[in-house]
Amino acid sequence: MPPILVVPIYFEGRHALLDSLGLRLRRTFGLEPRIRQPWFDPEIPFQPARSQYNSTLLLAQLLRDREDEAERVIGVTAVDLFIPVLTFVFGEAQLGGRAAVVSIHRLRSEAYGLPSDERLLAGRLDKEAVHELGHTYGLVHCDVPDCVMRSSTYVEEIDFKSAEFCPACLAEVRAAR
Repeated sequence: MPPILVVPIYFEGRHALLDSLGLRLRRTFGLEPRIRQPWFDPEIPFQPARSQYNSTLLLAQLLRDREDEAERVIGVTAVDLFIPVLTFVFGEAQLGGRAAVVSIHRLRSEAYGLPSDERLLAGRLDKEAVHELGHTYGLVHCDVPDCVMRSSTYVEEIDFKSAEFCPACLAEVRAAR
């Protein structure tokens, strides 16, 4: 069975977070995560005027590798992401596609003037990665309050939902696979 390819982009020294994420992806999707370093220039999506990285351009770069047989590919980064119509995004995915990207930049407690909390950060990353990968299986945002597919505009909303799909979303993922 093809793996989920995890691509750390400017994510040095975050091995514990990648290990935790790998366990979550294995448990949720039943696919083995495989880490691979970027095969592209991660500076291309950088927008100096915003001091942020365009997540849509990162997605395009993640999709350029046609040699890898991974079922899904997810970029994991520590840089600040945006799409042109929003100030920032926690992540972005191709709806019904193959690629997603998530950032811990605004998932970190320090971004809000609070002390570092690695356990909380790991949980937030797990939820956002599962959420974005859910989009790659065709899922849209869900109205069930604790479903991982619930939309999150603020980091606190991530904390209130679970890392699991509700029964309806889980059925859609299974049907898509």
